[in-house]
Amino acid sequence: MIPIKDFGSKLVNNISRVIVGKDPVIERVLAVLLSGGHVLINDVPGVGKTMLARSLAVSLGLDFNRIQCTPDLLPGDVTGINILDLKTHEFTFRKGPIFTEILLVDEINRTTPRTQSALLEAMAERQVTVEGRTLKMGSPFFLIATQNPVEFEGTFPLPEAQLDRFAISLAMGYPGEQSEKGLLKGISSEHPITALKPVSSREELIDVMKQTKEILVEDSLLGYIVSIVNETRKHREIQLGASPRGSIALMETARALAGLRGRNFTIPDDVKEVAPDVLSHRVIIRPEARLMRRTNRDIVTDIVQSIPIPLEYEKA
Repeated sequence: MIPIKDFGSKLVNNISRVIVGKDPVIERVLAVLLSGGHVLINDVPGVGKTMLARSLAVSLGLDFNRIQCTPDLLPGDVTGINILDLKTHEFTFRKGPIFTEILLVDEINRTTPRTQSALLEAMAERQVTVEGRTLKMGSPFFLIATQNPVEFEGTFPLPEAQLDRFAISLAMGYPGEQSEKGLLKGISSEHPITALKPVSSREELIDVMKQTKEILVEDSLLGYIVSIVNETRKHREIQLGASPRGSIALMETARALAGLRGRNFTIPDDVKEVAPDVLSHRVIIRPEARLMRRTNRDIVTDIVQSIPIPLEYEKA
């Protein structure tokens, strides 16, 4: 049985050979993977969103599929379709790319709401229903969706119900100068992804995910999480606050982060660190807040700073 911290370290070290200078982002993605959630990455093209998903799949030795979203993509292109076998004169189901272990949905906001909704059942219930037939999916199933937050022409913004399905929303950001220089050196002969090898396995991942579920979250810390989420529902700059699913995602992600940091218990700093990533995409801010150039993340960060941590942790 490998400790969670050791598992995370070897994954981060391996993936960082391809995604240079983004260890905190890799750690966040691993935390969501271990907690059973899904990731939405909002960032401009070319910063490594696709490579991150591919590197993760290779490092874990898992099956990987990619869906490039376009306006003409149909739900059947995602879930699969029934095809008539001319020999037997019977319909057989041909599985779509969603039946995999790590799925990259590239530019999810470029496909229609009808096709976007085909992902909802798989994300929440690990199953797909096609023409009245329900098919169970394997475990693990981890979805990474990307979207470009700058270009909006010809896009279909994700509705709140679907945004809520993502445990966390991240931005990769541009690399620093030294990191970008190292990136250029690394691809001078061939792309690092071609030489990347698995450092873990599906069995090891399942074991570490089970360990993550055993990490302690004290009752007082649960109250701290609820206080943060509840404040998003009554804050004067927020029109719609985070749902109970947001509370669950905050607890699960913070617990996984604690495990990756080598602890078998969660502390308020774990919650404070991931709260803006977990809650920002779940709230709708008021128009007057936008006029003041306030962002979702700004407001959630202010809320986190305003909620006092439990007394026992202050003494510690």
